[in-house]
Amino acid sequence: MADIVIVNPRFDISFWGMEHCMPLFGKRANLPVACLALLAALVPDHHDVTLVDENVEDIDFDRLARADLVCLTGMSIQGSRLLEILETVRARGVMTVVGGPMATVEPEVLEGLTDVIFVGEADETWPQFLEEWEKGEHKSRYEQPEKTNLETLPLPRTDLLKAERYMFGSMQISRGCPFTCEFCDIIVTFGRRPRLKKSEQVIAELESFLNVGLKIVFVVDDNLIGNKKAIKPILRDIAEWQQARAYPLTLFTEASLDLAEDDELMELMGLAGFQNVFIGIETPNEESLRETKKLQNVRPNAGSLIERVHRIQDHGIDVWCGMIVGFDHDDTTIFPAVPEFLSRARISTALVGMLHAIPTTPLFKRLKEAGRLNSEDDADLYGTNVIPLGMSSEELRDGFVRVMQESYSADSYFGRLDSQFFDQDFKFTVHELPYWANWRWAWAKRASYNYVRFSVLASRLLSAVEDPELRARYRQQLAKVVKKRWREPHILFIYGVKVATHYHYAKLVQSIADVDPETGAMSNAGRSFSRVRKDESATPKKDKEAIAA
Repeated sequence: MADIVIVNPRFDISFWGMEHCMPLFGKRANLPVACLALLAALVPDHHDVTLVDENVEDIDFDRLARADLVCLTGMSIQGSRLLEILETVRARGVMTVVGGPMATVEPEVLEGLTDVIFVGEADETWPQFLEEWEKGEHKSRYEQPEKTNLETLPLPRTDLLKAERYMFGSMQISRGCPFTCEFCDIIVTFGRRPRLKKSEQVIAELESFLNVGLKIVFVVDDNLIGNKKAIKPILRDIAEWQQARAYPLTLFTEASLDLAEDDELMELMGLAGFQNVFIGIETPNEESLRETKKLQNVRPNAGSLIERVHRIQDHGIDVWCGMIVGFDHDDTTIFPAVPEFLSRARISTALVGMLHAIPTTPLFKRLKEAGRLNSEDDADLYGTNVIPLGMSSEELRDGFVRVMQESYSADSYFGRLDSQFFDQDFKFTVHELPYWANWRWAWAKRASYNYVRFSVLASRLLSAVEDPELRARYRQQLAKVVKKRWREPHILFIYGVKVATHYHYAKLVQSIADVDPETGAMSNAGRSFSRVRKDESATPKKDKEAIAA
């Protein structure tokens, strides 16, 4: 029997991490990366396995020194901390293995620094390694030749997570995406043919979150609707499970914009309890969308970008989005265009970043061949490794900062929020179902719970915010939602959450404009904020599944 410890390094403060407002919710991190519980489940029963997530606990290096094997997983944005942990553990004579997105897209960085490296998905190679390691016959590099059949995966060990320290749970239903966006590494890692779990697996995972007390779950799929035909029966089964239990879980996920073209799919997502969806809109510039092969967003017969966003909102699903500046067809006019688009689309939460070329992507290959990749020093200086065409690197960096400052000024943010929740009178699908007429006691409990949660959150927020102008604005917004929608406690609470998350965005935007006074380089926060795309993963997820996750 071996003592195995699986470690996830801490993230820098980021858009989706919500670090500045986590204490308001009484939590230490937004969610666990889903691969932790899955990797633990793939360890044979005769070994002891421990999960350590540095985002919710300090690493006890004396404890790691006693382990037989320490496994690290992480993305490139966790790279510097991952290497620090790796160096410390190896100095104590412990055997190490590393997998995850960083090991997959930048394996050369880890050469000679770890005993074993896993490239790509590792649902099969991780157990294979453990079996060979027991026999003293393991290799130094594992790369799974075939994509994982998700129907063979075990139930993740959510029981090993410190669930009470997270705001959300995280799970995966599918891998892969049928589209070919140039900047995205999803199809490189997971392929273009979406693979899905069986309904029985999905329901079992939902049950496991209930068992550990997590009532909000992020489905981390890069595109839940990549195979629309296959996901619909699973959504029907989730809806049936939710309704049999009075909707105990709130779900959110990521999907492509063609969701707006399928009324049945939007209805099923609402019935299944999905209240939010992250969509990679990327840019209001259609030439840039064509350039990056985001062709699913350029379909004139389906309506404009804004019309499609409104269609999803009208189906009771709140839309978050990702936006990118710095495409080859962008010039400086893109900077005012992004906040204007968000305002017209009524999207309050938008992750905006500069175009960044992830190794292994078609974009990286194209720019490398064209000699348009910044050196490491210039990437630090400008916040991206991409040398733009339509503007200078300084204009891109400074324009990005202006976009963030404008988009997350209190007036802009609350203008978008109020347009959706007051002018549009937005309502979540799940709260409008006739179903609740037969579950009046459950509805009453839910309503009471949300009134209490709103009150506690509002009190904590107004106590925590030191800036008198910002505190006054938050008090004004909270009073407005009480006046206008006090009869809808679920709207009160969600609106309160959005006010609280603005506090995180406001603090973050303050930091992204900081530069090193000696070098002029962008701050760490600015680089992390501009480069962390949902594709690499900090979207709400900070995740890519399997050990390659």
